[in-house]
Amino acid sequence: MPTASTEPVSADPPHAIARPLLTQSWRDLAFVHWAVDPAAVAPLLPPGTAPDTVDGRTYVGLVAFRMHRVGWFNLPGIPYLGSFPETNVRLYSVDGRGRRAVVFRSLDASRLIPVAVARAVFRLPYVWSRMAVRTSGATVRYASVRRWPGPRGASSRLAVRVGERIAAPSPLEDFLTARWGMHSAFGGRTMYLPNAHPRWPLYQAELLACDEDLVAAAGLPAPLGDPVSVLYSPGVAVRFGGPR
Repeated sequence: MPTASTEPVSADPPHAIARPLLTQSWRDLAFVHWAVDPAAVAPLLPPGTAPDTVDGRTYVGLVAFRMHRVGWFNLPGIPYLGSFPETNVRLYSVDGRGRRAVVFRSLDASRLIPVAVARAVFRLPYVWSRMAVRTSGATVRYASVRRWPGPRGASSRLAVRVGERIAAPSPLEDFLTARWGMHSAFGGRTMYLPNAHPRWPLYQAELLACDEDLVAAAGLPAPLGDPVSVLYSPGVAVRFGGPR
């Protein structure tokens, strides 16, 4: 649970990353979120972390986007293998040092080699999927069908209509999007991997379609009812620091 020592929710990163371990850009993002009971997700978080909450509730996010030019250190990003659609299922965590972060329950991506490397080297739950992101006017559609390792056929189809830019994001919108690190279990301990990027340009979005079973495949209760938040962003350039 967040305490008095928990870092504040901030639209700007709390740390600079002068020497990045990884660089990449996230583009054409749809953020779809449902509120969940913290007790339902606490067992799914890495040791030493707890659900991060707002007014006693935490959230599960389905985030679809285009990864663009993943690169190591300050080298130029890779144009083909480093660029692909991705859809992730994520939770919200806070650790004993008060660092807020996300925890990925699954990350579907359309490039097999990056998926294999992320699984083998970083132990991240990447999954190889057949995916597409298509834009037509103000409408963005995201499609994903799982290939390996499974459950084979698990899928997600989202469509959002992009609205007006949000001049001043609400505290909840900042809570759901301005996350400056990732918690992940690795080598018998929980790591914190920080990131930094400019403020999110956020837009209102109307959810036109949502047919998915990735949330349930990630071991979470299937969402009931409409999401509490639907947002769109054209994206940001991101720098990841080394684990802490």
